[in-house]
Amino acid sequence: MGQELFEIYNKRHQYLGTAPRDEVHANGYWHHTFHCWIVRDTPSGRNVLFQKRQTMKDTFPDHYDITAAGHLAAGETVRDAVRELHEELGLLVPYESLVPIMTVRSETEGTANSVPFIDREFSSVFGLLAAQPIADYVLQIDEVAGLYEADLEKILHLFMGKVSSISADGISADGALIASQRITRDQFVPHGIPYYTDVFKALRNL
Repeated sequence: MGQELFEIYNKRHQYLGTAPRDEVHANGYWHHTFHCWIVRDTPSGRNVLFQKRQTMKDTFPDHYDITAAGHLAAGETVRDAVRELHEELGLLVPYESLVPIMTVRSETEGTANSVPFIDREFSSVFGLLAAQPIADYVLQIDEVAGLYEADLEKILHLFMGKVSSISADGISADGALIASQRITRDQFVPHGIPYYTDVFKALRNL
């Protein structure tokens, strides 16, 4: 099977054509991505869910990240990208249930498994309020190493620099429960502090 093709753009969002995934990240072509943050309400407050990326990911392996996210393949719209929730988490929801939060552009670079990458994204960011307990999610084992949840206000304080770490509970890719994992800000994909604080503030109002 060939690599997935992405539509690529210049920094002014002018369409350039298509390219395979590894070429997009090797050459730093701008492309479209989908982000969805899930929150759920508990008796003690609102929790935000976030995933841990698998070890073999081609960008930021082993980092904590958005609940579900992915690239738009060539020909897809952001409406089509809701499939990421089903693929990564086993959650079937209609696009209409998502709440638009913002659109952002970001540039990050690094090395993953000894391969350098430049990741330039135009991202559509959404929120979703879902009641499903974390233990009921079914993770895509080749993409997601674990799924965690933490108090929304505490994780906001983490990114505002008010605390140095937070506690999170979760499940591993095989469904095993993980209790009281200590997590720091630098363990997350570096989307930028304003990205995280803006998203978490918006998730208060879903």
